[in-house]
Amino acid sequence: MSQSVRTRPEGSGQALSKAYDTALLDLDGVVYAGGHAIAHAVESLAAAREGGMHLAYVTNNALRTPDTVAGHLTELGIPTGADDVITSAQAVARLISEQVPEGSRVLVIGGEGLRVALRERGLQPVESAEDEPVAVVQGYGGPELPWGRFAEACYAIARGVPWYASNTDLTIPSARGIAPGNGAAVEVVRIATGAEPQVAGKPLPPMHRETILRTGAERPLVVGDRLDTDIEGAFNGEVDSLLVLTGVTDGAQLLAAPPQHRPTYVDADLRGLLTGQPEVGEAGEGFRCGGWTATAGAERLELDGDGEPLDGLRALCAAAWTVAGEGVCELETGKALARLGF
Repeated sequence: MSQSVRTRPEGSGQALSKAYDTALLDLDGVVYAGGHAIAHAVESLAAAREGGMHLAYVTNNALRTPDTVAGHLTELGIPTGADDVITSAQAVARLISEQVPEGSRVLVIGGEGLRVALRERGLQPVESAEDEPVAVVQGYGGPELPWGRFAEACYAIARGVPWYASNTDLTIPSARGIAPGNGAAVEVVRIATGAEPQVAGKPLPPMHRETILRTGAERPLVVGDRLDTDIEGAFNGEVDSLLVLTGVTDGAQLLAAPPQHRPTYVDADLRGLLTGQPEVGEAGEGFRCGGWTATAGAERLELDGDGEPLDGLRALCAAAWTVAGEGVCELETGKALARLGF
């Protein structure tokens, strides 16, 4: 895939599980939410794996270790080994290890996932700014992370210690809704110190590099629910992507996506791995997918026809992305999406 401006979702004559050798799957909002498997995830992943697709789970959540994540997936009915899990903790640990001597002390603001990843790279996790760390690393620590941990980071950063962050996702899905993510915690330290961290996680290159190094993927497909991490990460890595609508992204956000946030494919859930993808073609002044035709211009967005709602959404994407920046009417967008049930 090139980084040329995408103006419509692409089609695929093959099932995506056959067209790509490896699925690089996000977890929260894609495979599970709040610890429970998302509908159709378990059976879809089983079918993709049985068909020969390698499944790797790529998460910006630095709290849990690969062993813990693999155990959770296995309990959900998705047999997984620790080697199949790649975390932003691993990516940031590699980034730090390339810039400091082996055995260096690193102040950890986060959970066990960071500590395990640092030790894997020959670094020594410490808990206090008084332990003479040569780096500070911050990752998601869960809802119970004490406020004092942010202060500890600030003390070290104020002394000139370089600061690293596993990721900067502002939110994280939970069983009760959308909760603050590590990015919100990073903002606390940024505001207090005026410093800027080096960031490793999606959508930035260190995470993509970590993923490819650990999986050996040759034809990877990034599968995610977030435009600003999963889809932008695929764009930056120049690989294809599948957006599933089981997490944080809704139809309006998708239609308004800038070029770096536009997925190659769009589907409702992980069943999209097992099917081809319909073509979105030109139809007069608009775009057609399935039984739907969408047209757009300054201050308008029109949808005509009938059929599968996802086909209508794909046609709307093509119309909206083509005229991006010309002020597609939010009211008409809302009407069109409501007609489709999005």
